Amino acid sequence: MNIISTKVHGVIDYVAGSFFVISPWIFGFADRDAAQWVPIILGVMAIIYSIFTDYELGLIRRLPMPMHLTMDVLSGIVMVASPWLFDFANRVYLPHVIFGAFEIGAGLLTQRKPYVNKSTTPFHE
Repeated sequence: MNIISTKVHGVIDYVAGSFFVISPWIFGFADRDAAQWVPIILGVMAIIYSIFTDYELGLIRRLPMPMHLTMDVLSGIVMVASPWLFDFANRVYLPHVIFGAFEIGAGLLTQRKPYVNKSTTPFHE
């Protein structure tokens, strides 16, 4: 069931990606270790591949929406598993699990085809 439009997903991408980047300082785990760097790196990556996605809020529309959604799910899996993969679960894990689950859900619940037709968008080459 794809209940999230690609346009709404685009907003979620930029907001969530930015939130992931600043989350270590908001939640107090900015200790210069993997707990801090995982959400920063995954957040920056999400913003970058959103910029390149062929959907309503993409700026350089080269990445197909299904590939973007696959990257969201994979990134979410890494985020959920990161506290145990990088051995910081004894200190902090809940933000990573929540962020990852959110990202997986957004990837699975979003429509795979944007409403905007490539040939009619003003920024498409």
